Amino acid sequence: MSQVLRHLPKEDDPNLLVGLETADDAAVYYLNEETALVQTVDFFTPIVDDPYIFGQIAAANALSDIYAMGAKPLTALNIVAFPTCSLPLNILEEILKGGAEKIKEAGAVIVGGHTIQDDEPKYGLSLLGTVHPKQIISNAGAQPGDYLILTKPIGTGVIATALKGGLASEIAKQKAASTMAELNKKAGEIMQKLHAHACTDITGFGFLGHSWEMASASNVMIEIESTSIPILAEAKEYASLGMIPAGAYQNKEYLQGKIEIDVSVSPVISDLLFDPQTSGGLLIALAPQQCSDFLASFPQGEVVGRVTSKGEGKIKVL
Repeated sequence: MSQVLRHLPKEDDPNLLVGLETADDAAVYYLNEETALVQTVDFFTPIVDDPYIFGQIAAANALSDIYAMGAKPLTALNIVAFPTCSLPLNILEEILKGGAEKIKEAGAVIVGGHTIQDDEPKYGLSLLGTVHPKQIISNAGAQPGDYLILTKPIGTGVIATALKGGLASEIAKQKAASTMAELNKKAGEIMQKLHAHACTDITGFGFLGHSWEMASASNVMIEIESTSIPILAEAKEYASLGMIPAGAYQNKEYLQGKIEIDVSVSPVISDLLFDPQTSGGLLIALAPQQCSDFLASFPQGEVVGRVTSKGEGKIKVL
């Protein structure tokens, strides 16, 4: 997508505070001294069999873009593609119920949407939020000395692939679904209060892809400690069996020359670091004292790396 977007004319509106330049999670538009609008959209095909849980996951995934900017979600529009000729409408009803529950949990409201006929179900949301113009948290503010905290484990892409192949256990399936449906609301609120330097959410570009976007946008060098990365139960086992989604290989190919992985890192862990995630956690750059305060309020977070120096935006995995 970046190959396409770079050919579009650059926007020169002075009120556009965050646009396409940094591959951030959402756009930010200045309204006045107290308020900027944050806007994003995301949708995809089902990743689990249960339509209600699919709706929850899709909504949580879209909301993460708002939280990653340090913003508060306000309104949501449903985006639906559905094969009404081949699937009963009660499935769509369950999808929308799941999404509505998560939007309510986020403190936002659904105000409408748009539906089309399609051969395969697709669901997501367009979201609008607000943030103070001086409190925007983008992926471009990481500073040397910062620690990097990851708020959710990785491995959802591998588990989804194992699920499609009939190999995923019920425990792995339930844990992955629960993780994906969990909002990043609390982590987003805490990092906002602590004035985090940078943030991004981990989704389709994988852990290393989104880490590299932060490094590139911030013009810094980042070191990742692979043994500190939280990984979902059984994801390592499925990865060792070759249950690697195609997107992981695409991510790896795109990032050639941008990521240096030490020979001590196992191929299985390396594959998982490129694994495309759905509704993953936040990757947050904080100063050391901020980091301690964050973990005191959000102990499930894990320190997974640090910003070492200014540089050309590369990642080293140890």
